[in-house]
Amino acid sequence: MIDIVFINPGDRKAVFQDLGKDLTAIEPPFQIASYASYLRSEGFSVAIIDANAENITPQETAQKVKELNPLLSAVIVYGNQPSASTQNMSITGKIVTALKQLTDATVALGGLHASALPQRTLQEEDADFIIEGEEQIPLKELLEYLKGTLELSQVSGVWYKKDNTIRNNPKPPLIKNLDKYLPIAAWDLLPMGKYRAHNWHCFDDIKNRMPYGAVYTSLGCPYRCTFCCINAPFGGSSIRYRSPELVVQELELLSKQYGIKNIKIIDEMFVLDERHYMKIVDLIIEKDLELNIWAYARVDTVHENTLNKMKKAGFHWLALGIESANAEVRDGASKKMRVNDIQTIVRKIQDAGIRVIGNYIFGLPDDTIESMQETLDMAKELNCEFANFYCAMAYPGSELYNIALKEGLELPKEWTGYSQHSYDIQPLPSKSVSAKDIVAFRDQAFQTYNTNLKYLNMLEKEFGYDVRNYIVQISKTHLKRKILGD
Repeated sequence: MIDIVFINPGDRKAVFQDLGKDLTAIEPPFQIASYASYLRSEGFSVAIIDANAENITPQETAQKVKELNPLLSAVIVYGNQPSASTQNMSITGKIVTALKQLTDATVALGGLHASALPQRTLQEEDADFIIEGEEQIPLKELLEYLKGTLELSQVSGVWYKKDNTIRNNPKPPLIKNLDKYLPIAAWDLLPMGKYRAHNWHCFDDIKNRMPYGAVYTSLGCPYRCTFCCINAPFGGSSIRYRSPELVVQELELLSKQYGIKNIKIIDEMFVLDERHYMKIVDLIIEKDLELNIWAYARVDTVHENTLNKMKKAGFHWLALGIESANAEVRDGASKKMRVNDIQTIVRKIQDAGIRVIGNYIFGLPDDTIESMQETLDMAKELNCEFANFYCAMAYPGSELYNIALKEGLELPKEWTGYSQHSYDIQPLPSKSVSAKDIVAFRDQAFQTYNTNLKYLNMLEKEFGYDVRNYIVQISKTHLKRKILGD
């Protein structure tokens, strides 16, 4: 018997439809692997089953767990983006049920969705414990409880049933020392040969998307955008940092021990505190690591004087949350930016040799057909090297979710309906546009952008014909949508 098995759930077919075969990224579950490292340092024996990367069924997952015979099975549900937690809950429920049917292990369920809806998750799923908040300390205490050295009342942050009554213990305070509780991940426990980068991330070398690494340098975000659920486990807007020295030590390990060049910085807001991110940049340059990194930034947090050095360190892509071309629409979603000239910032980034991913949302509360068209027109004018188009979604843990409940708006009937690419997608309507029309606009915007000759010609000039043709082929992928009558 080992002490704990971590399980990373996933269902690429349901969440991404045909895009899940070859086009989507398969991201290593950094948080799970880091938790495993922490618990191992505390003397516990640990294993990881990445059901998403292995692409195995709930029954196959449970069989692997049965063979390991753990004291505790921990299903931790995060993913490539905040929404991935909720959209993965359908497959998570099947995995948890299979674990209870086929194994003797106690099952704990954690992650962003569980933190957002702990009581409902306990009522709906077969797990013995739901973890609300950060998972490291509750998992350690759960193991101590199962080993008989703690009382259940001493296990922080858990929801459970006792005497047919739902009970919960107070969450632990937010972790202050991330270097201790979010250490270098236990990469040795992961199937490192199965992870692949986003296609656009590798436009300079489109045939080599593997191997792939992903790390956090911080947790949380200080902003309060209504459409975002990132802070659900933390109880509010905040940001905490791992030390730059530890981050770069981990990047060096990934580079030298696993041959990884393609790296994602998972932080919701990496380009924020210059003292933090530029120290990481300086250390990467000092260690002469050859990396291809992408990270998130806000239009109003980018500083021109940092860009050349970031490029030198291997930051070849920045993802900007532009969201909407209309300032009133952005303000209505609490995405207030301190700059109005978005194009100037984008061009400064590109002038430094860094590529830009523009992220846009259709269907924010104040959106109209005209303002959504304004956003699409801006996207075409900016002509970023890649663009993501989203529908506004009421993710559990976000303010839009609370608004949807208060106003009685239709929410997805299944958790997969929270996926931007699923068949049963069910976004929110705006005040003047129906959910159906928003999905139709989003899907047409994707086609319009990716078949635009200005965009395709730019791709061919920057990356070559193969990348241009790659995007042409992607644009032929039709996503079936129930809401559109497909």
